[in-house]
Amino acid sequence: MCAITLADVEVRVVVFTLWENRLQVLLRPLDSTDHWSLPGLPASREHSLEETAAECVEALTGQNEIYLEQLYTYGEPDRQPDSQLISVAYFALLAASSLSSDRIEQAQAAWHPVDQMPELVWDHAEILTYALRRLRYKLEYSAVGFELLPDTFTLSELQHTYELILGEKLDKRNFRRRILEAGIIEPTSGRRSGEGRPAQLYQYRPDAVAEVKARRLFP
Repeated sequence: MCAITLADVEVRVVVFTLWENRLQVLLRPLDSTDHWSLPGLPASREHSLEETAAECVEALTGQNEIYLEQLYTYGEPDRQPDSQLISVAYFALLAASSLSSDRIEQAQAAWHPVDQMPELVWDHAEILTYALRRLRYKLEYSAVGFELLPDTFTLSELQHTYELILGEKLDKRNFRRRILEAGIIEPTSGRRSGEGRPAQLYQYRPDAVAEVKARRLFP
């Protein structure tokens, strides 16, 4: 039986953000082809797999405080043509307000809307599809969507974030009722000026983690 070594293991990260009013994922071009790949790094003895995933995201975006979650391990023998490589996949969430376009361009990466993907290498489209499904599932049962928002937001901005991630419209009255009943946000002293009356600004309650795990946010 052949032993698995670190040379056979890599980490891949599906990095999501809300950019230009769309849910987008960070990709890197494969050398000399029209194909793109999810960013990744080889596993190492110096760092855990999660630390390697965080290092990968920081190298591309400059951000070191991120939401990061392990997705799945991919190790089918025919997933890559030249090697039997095992990929441990994670997904990460970044608020657009924390990102620098120049930093990402310098890292030779680019954002792509999830509904308008270029050709991805190997099984990276499968990894992305699973990551998106996991994100949408968690959105209904957890506060993960707040990771894509600035510290303060209006209820309209919050609803729009959920709609962009879910890819569907939500009933305004029902959404606001469910979010407010969940007790996971609280009003701040600020307001957002715009058309009509200034809108109340809210923030995520840092002590609401236990509450949001115990209930579903949508009917």
